[in-house]
Amino acid sequence: MILVGIIAVCVVLAVLAFFVPRLSRRPERGTQRTLGLGSRAGGKAPGILGRLFSKPFRSSSKAVGRSGSAGRRTRGHMPF
Repeated sequence: MILVGIIAVCVVLAVLAFFVPRLSRRPERGTQRTLGLGSRAGGKAPGILGRLFSKPFRSSSKAVGRSGSAGRRTRGHMPF
């Protein structure tokens, strides 16, 4: 279920970044901040469990950043 939510957020951010690039930065940062909180909370588990619990949040944060930047980059390549 979380995977579907992250995919939906990435799609929304990519579309938002394509149509209104300046306004897409704040939702992107907010989403990354929220995922960072989850990563830090998961990282407090001892040993290997800390890395295992924080990894999904870190990779989701990277995906959110990539989708936003891809939308802005695509907008920059458009001829209008």
